[in-house]
Amino acid sequence: MSKRILLIEDDKRLSQLMANFLNQQDFEVQCLYDSVNLSSTMETYKPDIIILDIMLPGEDGFELCKTLRKTFTGPLLFVTAKSSDFDQVLGLELGADDYVIKPVEPRVLLARINALLRRSETQSSDTLSQSDQLRFGKLSINRNSRQVLLSDELIQLTSHEFDMLWKLASNPSKLVERETLYNELIGREYDGLDRSADVRISRLRKKLRDNPQNPYKIKTIWGKGFFFVPDAWE
Repeated sequence: MSKRILLIEDDKRLSQLMANFLNQQDFEVQCLYDSVNLSSTMETYKPDIIILDIMLPGEDGFELCKTLRKTFTGPLLFVTAKSSDFDQVLGLELGADDYVIKPVEPRVLLARINALLRRSETQSSDTLSQSDQLRFGKLSINRNSRQVLLSDELIQLTSHEFDMLWKLASNPSKLVERETLYNELIGREYDGLDRSADVRISRLRKKLRDNPQNPYKIKTIWGKGFFFVPDAWE
């Protein structure tokens, strides 16, 4: 069965070119040019992945991303004409899983989509076992239901935020190297400049009430990776 892509792009010519290419790759694509019918489309179409342009009429992509992330936990990919670090980091902080920069190279777009979907499918196909439940003091993580509780409060995480937390929590008191996170969770080699992992860790800290200035629950080991502290959740 073809995967469903919701493409939100106001440039109708570009939207049609992208849709035609993705249709040829055996995807089903629904196009929107603004946010007017977004809510009803989400309910009826139920996309597997969303591709979202930043520069849209009315609500821009950043605002739509915040709205979508209240209910949609699947992969979300930004398409942006802005190449500055600020815009890329802001998009990731708002809940995007990845981004591509215009002009869009079709094969790069396809590779990013497939990488996001592969990771999503891998996680959803996990079967329940004893190791699917992790608990550290007041923090409880269930991989089967993909739920996180902190002091009995449900913490809303995106799919890739959950994957990042699970990877770290599955290796308590151990260094998880940055290269490992990029290869296994982000789907590309770490080039020494990409800040995607750092942004996702920052989002996790905020949601899990870690100290952003002096984190003690999820620590950064500069130049190497990240360290989950198992006894910091009391």
